[in-house]
Amino acid sequence: MIIDVVTIFPRYFEGPLQWGLLARAREAHKASIKVHDLRDYTEDRHRVVDDYPYGGGAGMILKPEPLFRAVECLLERDPAPDRVPVVLLSPSGRRLSEPWLQQNSLHRRLILLCGHYEGVDHRVAENLATVELSVGDYVLSGGEPAALVVMDALVRRLPGVLHNRYSLVEESFTDSTAVEYPQFTRPADFRGLKVPEVLLSGNHQEIERWRREQAQAKARRRIQTDAASGVI
Repeated sequence: MIIDVVTIFPRYFEGPLQWGLLARAREAHKASIKVHDLRDYTEDRHRVVDDYPYGGGAGMILKPEPLFRAVECLLERDPAPDRVPVVLLSPSGRRLSEPWLQQNSLHRRLILLCGHYEGVDHRVAENLATVELSVGDYVLSGGEPAALVVMDALVRRLPGVLHNRYSLVEESFTDSTAVEYPQFTRPADFRGLKVPEVLLSGNHQEIERWRREQAQAKARRRIQTDAASGVI
């Protein structure tokens, strides 16, 4: 998979791309992640990428010209440019989800556009991006941390990236009714806090039933907590 990231802060990605899963995927040639400086696609000598919003208001807005030019240049030699998703990372976009990840991990290539400042000219969302994507109902300083979340979630789905091929099957959110069940490791007794006996029993059928029940109960508690706090 090829992932192109367009950002005004390319050095933001230097550290994260050198460690962990993303680094391992790149070293194994499972993913090619290329970071592009949006200012390289400006045409004025000051390399301006933002301007004041029409109609007034606080902050600055990313201009459409460099973003359109960046995507057009990146896709200029692509054999199938119409099949490359252009993802605008935005708090107003659709929520990142497991079904979206499953579908888009099959693409040969994606382009991630990192918004910043007070937003991005709406013509980018309407006429350039194929989807606006949000990693949650909150506002970040920019699209860069969101891009890392999306890349991590996508790349770990690629064949050969995870050491344990069963991890994706057992993870949370593959079942919409449950979150991940409680996990324990050695020692079995830590300061009087003991691992549930069923996990030490060796009875795999009972262990599976316990895990399923615990995950569903945990999901119900989370929904109740969110409702009580006004999140839902």
